[in-house]
Amino acid sequence: VQLQASGGGLVQAGDSLRLSCVASGRTDSGYTSAWFRQVPGREREFVAGVFRNEGRTYYADSVKGRFTISRSRDKKTVDLHMNSLKPEDTAIYYCAGSNSVIWSARATANGYAYWGQGTLVTVSS
Repeated sequence: VQLQASGGGLVQAGDSLRLSCVASGRTDSGYTSAWFRQVPGREREFVAGVFRNEGRTYYADSVKGRFTISRSRDKKTVDLHMNSLKPEDTAIYYCAGSNSVIWSARATANGYAYWGQGTLVTVSS
């Protein structure tokens, strides 16, 4: 599976932004999609995900109520709608996918085999 992320940019605090990730290749019924982010010098951290075919969504506490993840029915496109952006949301955002991640590992980077190239989001104060 290859992932292509897009939609990053420079915005002001309080603004909204939508990231999109398109997958090519096989996405099984057990395919889980997620977004992570990383600031240089820090570990990659989980942001939001959609679990397997059941479509359960889950979020990091830091983005709950502000970010929404959505996915197309064929699991090929996953979007991250980001509202009320804060300067601390500034990071490189990566989409990720896995045909086999289990629920307990859904928020860990090691659980995902497929990664997009990253898209930079910069939020100015």
